[in-house]
Amino acid sequence: MKPKILTTMQHYSFSAFGADALAGLTVALVALPLSIAIAIASGAEPAAGLITAVVGGFMISALGGSRVQIGGPTGAFIVVVYGVIHDHGYSGLLVATLMAGVILLIAGFLRAGRLIRHVPEAVIEGFTIGIAVVIAFSQIKDLAGMSGPALPADFLPKLQGLWAMRATVEPAALTMGVGCVAAILILRRVAPRIPWLVLVVAVASVVAALALPSVETVSGRYGALPEGLPMPHLPAVSAELMIALLPSALTIAFLAGIESLLSAIVADRMIGGAHRSNAELIAQGAANIASPLFGGLPATGAIARTATNVNAGGRTPVAGMVHALVVLVAMVFLGSLAGALALPALAGLLVVTAWTMSEPHRWSERLKMPRADFALLLLTAVMTVLADLALAIAVGTVLGLALRLSRGEIDAPNWHTPFRWGGRGRSDDE
Repeated sequence: MKPKILTTMQHYSFSAFGADALAGLTVALVALPLSIAIAIASGAEPAAGLITAVVGGFMISALGGSRVQIGGPTGAFIVVVYGVIHDHGYSGLLVATLMAGVILLIAGFLRAGRLIRHVPEAVIEGFTIGIAVVIAFSQIKDLAGMSGPALPADFLPKLQGLWAMRATVEPAALTMGVGCVAAILILRRVAPRIPWLVLVVAVASVVAALALPSVETVSGRYGALPEGLPMPHLPAVSAELMIALLPSALTIAFLAGIESLLSAIVADRMIGGAHRSNAELIAQGAANIASPLFGGLPATGAIARTATNVNAGGRTPVAGMVHALVVLVAMVFLGSLAGALALPALAGLLVVTAWTMSEPHRWSERLKMPRADFALLLLTAVMTVLADLALAIAVGTVLGLALRLSRGEIDAPNWHTPFRWGGRGRSDDE
């Protein structure tokens, strides 16, 4: 349960800080527009995403069990966060996130880090694909510049709402949104190490500011972004509200644990290291207690941002802490520039994020899975989209564990690693 920063600081040097600082700056450039986009897609104010990157990102790096984990808001939370805000308001989300943080802390102190690996891989892939589908469809409104009331949380009513406002499509916004998706996907394949997410969104926003006044921006819809962090405060809590929010809190805690562990495994294999899973759970717990106190969203380890950190040269938790501080500095001094980001471009960014989450290149492998596992994957995905994420996870996990026991498989599975960069390394705890 010892944080990695205590280990890495023993022989830290000025050159190591230079590498970590450059990596932290690079990740912050990616995290800034992505955090805003995730907050908007979740039904929250744009500032909530930045607050999460600052507070949650700093806590996860400072207390976590991975050398290079980058924390903050992630696409995996969009579905559950949107639903909680829709049903209980933003104050309800803050309470649910606090509860999830306490659950994660307890899990970490009880050394439950390894138990998460017993969740069947088919369930993980299924709900990840389902989340990706929901995210992509939730972005159609902003991608096409549609106007109308807020969309419902449930998928089928959401489709009905989109169909009802089809006549309000803004051609300039739609062209920009689709163009951003195409540009990011094509340019990322041509030169994968360049942060095209940032560059494409920035260029599109400049074009909108200069030539496309009909394209809505972040500040145009939500007003100016705050210049710094708000004062921390506890949300109003009642026993009835906590009982109503318990399923959502458990889902948030489960997703945070799963995604942070997956991200740590990816990082291990990229740097040849070994994370400490229980320290990771404790860090996720602390981050999800601290973030809502400042008005932030749920936080967890972000796989793509962690990989960006490693590729940029980050090798200790200092890089993640620098990333959080750079986002804070941007809030204080560059809020007006962040407010000028075009909403269709941000929607396009999240469509690309959903596409990446679904890992379409793996369908040939998935089709070769045993029929029962593939059916479990599809069932979990369909339930995530059409029913409820918490129900999908619960039913999928129970069925998956029963399936494994029927085969005599007792040991935890060796999870597939998303985003294949090569390198094996170890993924066990030190």
